[in-house]
Amino acid sequence: MAEEKEAGTAAGISDATVKARTGKTWSDWFAILDEAGAVKLGHKGIVALLSEHHRVGPWWRQMVTVAYEQERGLRERHQTPEGFQVSASKTIGAPVRAVFGAWADDAARARWLGNADLTVRRATPGKSMRITWAGGGSSVDVNFYSRGPEKSQVEVDHKRLADADEVARMKAFWSEALDALKKIVEG
Repeated sequence: MAEEKEAGTAAGISDATVKARTGKTWSDWFAILDEAGAVKLGHKGIVALLSEHHRVGPWWRQMVTVAYEQERGLRERHQTPEGFQVSASKTIGAPVRAVFGAWADDAARARWLGNADLTVRRATPGKSMRITWAGGGSSVDVNFYSRGPEKSQVEVDHKRLADADEVARMKAFWSEALDALKKIVEG
């Protein structure tokens, strides 16, 4: 399932934003990296080049590198060195403890997530969970944030997915699951 790219964007970031933060547009960066032979440098080499020769800050080094790799066909969207990854988040009208509880309690979780094959490896109450998904093939990091006394945000990062098709399936899955979680927790 191919996703359409908005004109003037790379890695989901607009030309205007990258220029405001780095002083150059995407086409400027791609030309600079092409001239430096970045296609042959690998991810770490491109990051080092941006750091040493262009004084790009740490976050923007990564973003420019990923965007370049995607534009030159060296990396697919949502691809990381460990496989593919998808993220989802939901703001819920309930305190963090209630949202965390709906994840931490097996019976409560089954009400909105069904019989998902998962193992909670580590949980920090009200903060985060680390989960092994579906027999160890992938992993899920869940983070919880308070947005006020009666408002929370939950973020799900599903990592080590096999391919872009699995990204699309899991993106839809997590969207539906977090909608179900919101309905149950908000009552």
